[in-house]
Amino acid sequence: MVHSDGPPITQSLPAMPLLDSPFAQLDLIRQPEQHNDPLQAFDAADEYLLSHLAEQQPHAATRVLILNDSFGALAASLEGHVQVTSSGDSFLAAQGLEKNLVRNGKAFDAVKFTPASQVATGPFDRVLIRVPKTLALLEEQLIRLQGQLAPGAEVIAGAMIKHLPRAAGELLERYIGPMQASLAVKKARLLIATVADRPVAVSPYPTRYTLDTPTIELLNHANVFCREGLDIGTRAFLPHLPKNLGSARVADLGCGNGVLAIASALQNPDAQYTLVDESYMAVQSAAENWQAALGAREVRVRADDGLAGQEAQSLDVVLCNPPFHQQQVVGDFLAWRMFQQAREALVVGGALYIVGNRHLGYHSKLARLFRGVEQVAATPKFVILKARK
Repeated sequence: MVHSDGPPITQSLPAMPLLDSPFAQLDLIRQPEQHNDPLQAFDAADEYLLSHLAEQQPHAATRVLILNDSFGALAASLEGHVQVTSSGDSFLAAQGLEKNLVRNGKAFDAVKFTPASQVATGPFDRVLIRVPKTLALLEEQLIRLQGQLAPGAEVIAGAMIKHLPRAAGELLERYIGPMQASLAVKKARLLIATVADRPVAVSPYPTRYTLDTPTIELLNHANVFCREGLDIGTRAFLPHLPKNLGSARVADLGCGNGVLAIASALQNPDAQYTLVDESYMAVQSAAENWQAALGAREVRVRADDGLAGQEAQSLDVVLCNPPFHQQQVVGDFLAWRMFQQAREALVVGGALYIVGNRHLGYHSKLARLFRGVEQVAATPKFVILKARK
């Protein structure tokens, strides 16, 4: 049965600039919050999208759908000026929207948010898109716009040029209509598509692949990491998952499609599992894969900011293949934070098992948080580590 439920930077940094648009002047923060975060919660692509919409002089009844708004910069700016719906695949982005609305004197629920695991229902007059890192997510979102666009609607996708692949424009042409690229402004560009008749498209998502050991088929919605096949880190991890766990309480942190938890559960029939990811599509995939592999066996699956919502000392084991990027930002901040969350959630004597690239040096990082760290196994590229609280 499925229930849906880095080290700090000490250097003082200047105050972050405000997002100043024709609609509002906003003080915005990123998620998860990081002391003296050197990165801002918006960029020139957000500014460009807002100025383009302002030139069209939308009125209070204009229905605007925003896709992949990083931390609510677009939705919080437009709230009160047009009818706004926001949708995306990031729990942290949804949390950022709520916090930034409150931070700027608005109600936390002033903007309707639709997780990417659901369909935002229109009709919409304008769609503003931040082009996501995963083009499969963009393709799925464009396909879902079929039947949701009002006559004369326009779909505008924006990105920093360095993160804007040619394929994004090709997808807009294929699923929406004729597309025109804007001039570059502050290293950002817009792709503006006018709605035209297009053949009804059938989504190629979710995709599926089959593992040999254990023998299971895994379904993957559009934004799931390594959607076409098992990633090599998880492949290295699977043979070394802990056995003989009895009735242990186990969490799969950053669960993706749920493969680690499912493989572990098949070997540990009495263990209790919680699957957590910040991607709504990952959580959706994991819940569906668990049901296919394990039927009515009880599990808790939720979208969350890692284990931030987990009760302290409520887990015996945490399994984790930590990410090394947030959107286009690469770094170990999220991994470090997940290790801290795992330590807080584990009972004394509990253990965190991780897989990581050798060059990332996770052993020394874990040794700063846990009383004992041992190498369980290694390949030429990866290490599997066990850290005991």
